[in-house]
Amino acid sequence: MDMNEIKEIFFQECEEQLAELESGLLRLNDGDRDPETVNAVFRAVHSIKGGAGAFGLDDLVSFAHVFETTLDCVRSNKLEPNPDVLKVMLKSADVLADLTNVARDGGSVDQARSLQLIRELEALAKGEAPPAAAAPVAAAPKAAPVAAAPAPVVSDDGFVPVAFSFDDFGGDDLSADLPAYDVVFKPKSELYTKGNEATLLLRDLSRLGEMSIHCNMDSLPSLDLMDPEAAYFSWKVSIKTDKGEDAVRSVFEFAEWDCDLEVTALETGEVAEAAGDDLPMQPVPFDLSALDDEPDAPLGVVEEEEQIAAVQQAVAAAEAASNVVQMAASASRAATSDKSAAAAAAQNNAQQASAAAPTIRVDLDRVDRLINLVGELVINQAMLSQSVIENDSNGVSSINMGLEELQQLTREIQDSVMAIRAQPVKPVFQRMARTVREIADITGKSVRLVTEGENTEVDKTVIDKLAEPLTHMIRNAVDHGLEMPEKRIAAGKNAEGTVKLTAKHRSGRIVIELSDDGAGINREKVRQKAIDNDLIAADANLSDEEIDNLIFHAGFSTADKVSDLSGRGVGMDVVKRSIQALGGRINISSKPGQGSVFTMSLPLTLAVLDGMVVTVAGQTLVVPLTAIVETLQPDAAAIHSFGATQRLISIRNSFCPLVDVGRILNFRATQANPVEGVALLVESEGGGQRALMVDAIQGQRQVVIKSLEANYTHVPGIAAATILGDGRVALILDVDAVVSASRGQSLHTETSLAAAG
Repeated sequence: MDMNEIKEIFFQECEEQLAELESGLLRLNDGDRDPETVNAVFRAVHSIKGGAGAFGLDDLVSFAHVFETTLDCVRSNKLEPNPDVLKVMLKSADVLADLTNVARDGGSVDQARSLQLIRELEALAKGEAPPAAAAPVAAAPKAAPVAAAPAPVVSDDGFVPVAFSFDDFGGDDLSADLPAYDVVFKPKSELYTKGNEATLLLRDLSRLGEMSIHCNMDSLPSLDLMDPEAAYFSWKVSIKTDKGEDAVRSVFEFAEWDCDLEVTALETGEVAEAAGDDLPMQPVPFDLSALDDEPDAPLGVVEEEEQIAAVQQAVAAAEAASNVVQMAASASRAATSDKSAAAAAAQNNAQQASAAAPTIRVDLDRVDRLINLVGELVINQAMLSQSVIENDSNGVSSINMGLEELQQLTREIQDSVMAIRAQPVKPVFQRMARTVREIADITGKSVRLVTEGENTEVDKTVIDKLAEPLTHMIRNAVDHGLEMPEKRIAAGKNAEGTVKLTAKHRSGRIVIELSDDGAGINREKVRQKAIDNDLIAADANLSDEEIDNLIFHAGFSTADKVSDLSGRGVGMDVVKRSIQALGGRINISSKPGQGSVFTMSLPLTLAVLDGMVVTVAGQTLVVPLTAIVETLQPDAAAIHSFGATQRLISIRNSFCPLVDVGRILNFRATQANPVEGVALLVESEGGGQRALMVDAIQGQRQVVIKSLEANYTHVPGIAAATILGDGRVALILDVDAVVSASRGQSLHTETSLAAAG
């Protein structure tokens, strides 16, 4: 495995860490104060920083280091994660993602924004209010020059022991008449696994007084014997403090079981001798006070930034050296071990092992081929079973029993493979959180995004195409839907607007709803704009639904002026085209003063569905089980005529429209007798309850959905198709379309209207 492959694995791991970071910050923003949530957020940033240091990604390391320092203040309860603090951290997570993308794909980031957030994070870490974003932002400070160190002393093994001297710049000499202590600190690998860090422990120790410290690397083995998850460094510290020995030991209170620790009180005058032990190490000036929350003396802005930059550079260099050694060991073992991928992934930090389940990455084409083969296996197994049954009248032969076991194993294989192809919509929903934050900042609105159904699974091909239409809908909801805070307060609403994004399975499709609690669609304004643009006649008589759907016309916009967000008439027409390209439809429901709901109904290109297999006019159909409320056998006394062609069925003292599925789908020319069939009481999207009349029920089973749009063409009233266990093709009913058609429109008309709106 070469370095490029290892680097690619690092960026893949970064995507997971960034998702964990944003998820944790959002939970904190929702009031979650579980220490494990804070630790998970801290570990995510720390892992990214460690891996970035190994590849010399200085910009990413520098920003992650400042971010990590502020998160450590939250972790140690020195900083309360209130909404203002989390707002800064969420923006910092966005910048961290940008820096990661730039490191992988090239390009540039907004340096002014990055520097502004660095200042805000540093201010939070010091317990200060972050500087206003509008303040002039100076150019990024250059790292303070570091004097060249003398030539290093090389040990017999060829390694260079390095010492870090944490002497205070301009501070008092260690010979001051204060109690002195000698500390030997040797971490175990468990210390890093649990999210602790030696540098931070030593920083906390430096806050007790003045100290010098040396890093001993004598235990570092040769490259071929190195374990990337082990801890090889030890630290020898001499410190003078009036806080006492208990204060020194308390620094390591939560790490004492994961390290070897010795604290020895020294006599006056021994400190200088201890600090000057004859060790084969090169001292490097390093000031830990720049990482402290309360520096002893205020520095000028430029001086402080230069000092912090020097500290960050030194820390990055130390961690990069350690990580490069670990990376090299991983690459060396990868050539002869089946665990090469796991070893390379361990480059970030051993902490990840306890934070996430192990995963592997497989090309999507391989999964597709596997799924197709499993489908063929299911069909052949069913055909073989049918042949054996036809030739074995008693059904107790050993071959028959073996086939039953084969059928069970085949079903388990099918379920497992389908679970691989189906993916949750959570990654797409998480990306929308950043979109909401950015648009809220641009518009000056306060917006809260609420998500539900993030674990709803759908075929990956659908997920990949959801991001664009959802982004446009989010922009529309925040920019046009939600009012400014002062208007919301005047209307008796909370100043913070809410945008809700939900996903669920319904009728063999995935339904995604985006709702807001804003002012709703201004239909008078939309109508007038449509007249001005010659989209409708001035005397046109349109329903509310038809007026709402006018916003999907290309070039249509109600914005008074063109801005970075709106006014050019593009956005919602893009949503319409994207949904149509996926074989879906979109509906709008809006109430003035209360908000709007946009509902996207998309086919599941490939997914597992629990369905009821029924017979209608000699045809086999599958009705999604999630849409069925109950099944019943109609009684002649419960059937009532309504108008010329409509019929109702009485169910528990209420009347429900009876829909003949065979007639709606043109399977037969005349209506069937309800008494001779079975009624399925279903709930549809926006259509209330209906009783679907079918001829018979064959049974309930789990089926694999196959897209008709991709393999044939769109069929009105049919959501998808499936292959049954006996090899027959069955159509999956589109309950929503059938119910809509029962309201008086033909399926073709309803489909065209749905596509247009």
